[in-house]
Amino acid sequence: MPREIALGDALVPGLLLVFIGSMLLLWGLDWLAGRYGLYRYVWHPSLVRIAAFICVFGSLGLLLF
Repeated sequence: MPREIALGDALVPGLLLVFIGSMLLLWGLDWLAGRYGLYRYVWHPSLVRIAAFICVFGSLGLLLF
């Protein structure tokens, strides 16, 4: 994986695309969890969201390297 990706004339870190992809994937998972009422079974929904983001971002980041 290249360390930097050229978007137009700007160089951005390669993990920025992974971050954006993780946010989109987490948005979909969050929508599903809210739609089916899964947040009723957790103590603190915000902690579940951040933990899910860390898991998704870490998994996608490890797949690249």
